Amino acid sequence: MEKIWLVWFALAILCVIGEIFTTGFFLLWFGIGAAVTGVLALLGVGPIVQFAVFVVLSGILFASTRKLADRITGTQPPGVGADRFVNKPGVVIVEIDPKKNTGRVRVDYDEWRAESESGEVIPEGTPIFVIGIEGTHLIVQKREEK
Repeated sequence: MEKIWLVWFALAILCVIGEIFTTGFFLLWFGIGAAVTGVLALLGVGPIVQFAVFVVLSGILFASTRKLADRITGTQPPGVGADRFVNKPGVVIVEIDPKKNTGRVRVDYDEWRAESESGEVIPEGTPIFVIGIEGTHLIVQKREEK
């Protein structure tokens, strides 16, 4: 395979592009390992050495930067992004019914799709309390009126 370097560079490009769409600095190190291995392939290094360099270099880069990546991509503090709605009151504006796959709530001035924590039907106009977020849905429970 005289053009194995093309495979290594293609893998490097795919890993770097994949890193753009993921979090955690995982694919970047494999992309760098593939790029270095591609250069070695251009220089005529054998395939066994190429593979060994790819595995060792990628592993070292991944292991040595794990703490840095965790610090950079750690969980966001409470009250940032969608998490700011947790523990907030709201009101059902479209009946929450798991069988019909319906449900919308208003919290502050924002409207969200919602699911009941218990799986129960919650009628329109019912006061709710946000207890969590799952994807793009708020998880809510009925709020007792005082």
